[in-house]
Amino acid sequence: MFRRPSKKQLLIRRTIVSIVMIVAILTIMTGAVLFILGYRLDSQKGRLEQGALLQFDSTPSGAYVTIDGKTIGSRTATKQTVIAGSHTFIVSRDGYEQWAKSLTVKAGTLTWLDYIRLVPKNLQTDKISTYPSLVGEKASPDYKWLILQQKAEIPSFQLVDLRSQNPQTSTITLPVGTYSDATTVGVTHTFTLNQWDEGGRFVLVKHVYNEKTEWIVVDTQDVGTSVNITRLLSIGLSDLKFSGTSGNILYGLTNDGVIRKLDLGAATISRGLVTNVKNFDLFETNIITYIGIDPADSTKQVAGIYREGDESSHILRRTSFDTPLLIDATRYFSDDYVAIVEGLTVTVLKGRYPSSSADESTSLQTYATFTAPAAVDQLSFSLDGDYLIIRSGLGFISYEIEYQRQTNATVETSESKAYTLNWLDGAYVWSVYDGHLSIREFDGTNVHVIGAAEPGFDATLSQNGRYLYSITKSGATYQLQRVKMILD
Repeated sequence: MFRRPSKKQLLIRRTIVSIVMIVAILTIMTGAVLFILGYRLDSQKGRLEQGALLQFDSTPSGAYVTIDGKTIGSRTATKQTVIAGSHTFIVSRDGYEQWAKSLTVKAGTLTWLDYIRLVPKNLQTDKISTYPSLVGEKASPDYKWLILQQKAEIPSFQLVDLRSQNPQTSTITLPVGTYSDATTVGVTHTFTLNQWDEGGRFVLVKHVYNEKTEWIVVDTQDVGTSVNITRLLSIGLSDLKFSGTSGNILYGLTNDGVIRKLDLGAATISRGLVTNVKNFDLFETNIITYIGIDPADSTKQVAGIYREGDESSHILRRTSFDTPLLIDATRYFSDDYVAIVEGLTVTVLKGRYPSSSADESTSLQTYATFTAPAAVDQLSFSLDGDYLIIRSGLGFISYEIEYQRQTNATVETSESKAYTLNWLDGAYVWSVYDGHLSIREFDGTNVHVIGAAEPGFDATLSQNGRYLYSITKSGATYQLQRVKMILD
C-alpha cells in the first residue's frame, strides 16, 4: 500500500536532486569552459591537456584538412583544436598539388593557417599579347593593371586591364608638352617606369635627357593631365615616393640629400624634413625610413625614422660606413615594428614610432635579435606586416612577428646570382631563376615552379586570384602570359 512520504523524506529527496543538478550544471559549464579554452583529453597520456586552436583557409576553399594522418570532418575554411606539440598538416583538393607543413604549436594559442594557396597539378598557360621589344613592365599594387613599355626612348606605354576575363590593352602616350626638349633635334630621351601609386591610377616616370633628369606623374586614366614635377616645382630630385592615392602628394629626395613633401595640387614644397639622406622608403602615407649621414658626425652613417608632423627625425642606429645598414618599418595589429640590419645583426623593434626626442629610448623596444649567415641584400616586411624576410644571397631567414618563429631557407637554383624575393600576396613570394617563375611561402616551404618567365619584369595575380601574369621571351619576341591558378 502506497504511503505518502514524510516532509523529512521529501526534503532529503529534493536536496539530493538539487545537488545532482548543481553538480551536473557545474560539470557541463566546466567542460564547456575547458573546451572553449582548448583543453582536450590526450588519449596517449591519459590526461587532460590544454590544446592549441588552428584556423585553416585556402585559395580555393573547400579543401580537405589532414592532421597527423587523420582527415577532419570539415573543409576549408575551418578550425580545429590539437594537443600542444609538433604536428603535420596537409591540405588537399582534387586537381591541385598537396600543401603540407610541420609546426610546433603551444598550448592556449591560435595559429592562423589561412593563407594557403593551392596550385593546380596541370598548369594552363594562355598568351595574352606579344611585343617585338620590351624594356619595362610594372604591376599596380591593387592587382588591376599592368603597364608595359616597348622602347625606352619613346614615351608610349601599353596599359593592360586585368579586371576582366579577357584583358584589354590600350596605348597611352605622353603629350609633347609634358616633357622637356620634346622636339629639339639631336636630344636623346630615356623614359623609365618607376612606381605605381597605391590607388593604381598614377605612374611615376623618370625622364633623362641631355644629362638632365625630370620626373613626371602620368595619369593613366587621363594622360592629358599628367604633371611634370621637376618643371612645376623647379626642383632637382634623385628619388620620389607616392603618398596616398591622389597622385598629388609625394615625398622626394633632392639632389643635395634632403627629403621634402611635395603637393602638386597646391604646387608647394615643404621645409626640409630630413637632411643628409642617401636613400629612403615610405610606409603607408607618412612614415619615412632612411639611411643617411650622421649630422653630428660625418664619419658615421645612421638609420632613422620620420613621421609627418615631427619636428625632426629620430635616429635609431649609428654605425661606421663599412658596416652594412638597412631599415624597414611596418604595423601589425596595433603595434609598430622596425627592423634594422647592422652588419650581420638583425634587430626587430616593437612599440610605437617615436614622436619626440624625449621618448626615443622607450617608445620602441627590442623584440627579437638574430644573426644573418652572410651580408644582407634584402630586408622586407610582408604586405600585412606579419612576416619579415632577411635575404643573404640565395639564402634567407623568415621571421614570424606574431609567433616569434625564425626559419632558414635557400632558393635552389643553378644560378649564382641572387634576385629579390617579391611579395606575391600577404604570405607568398615570387622570383625568377633558371628561366622560370616560382612561388614559395614566406618560410621557403611549398615551392611551386609556375612556368617560363623572363627576369627583370614584374609578376602579379589578378584581382580575384584566378590568374598569375608574367613576361616570357621566345627568341627576340616578348610575351605577356597568364597561368590559371584557380580551376573552373
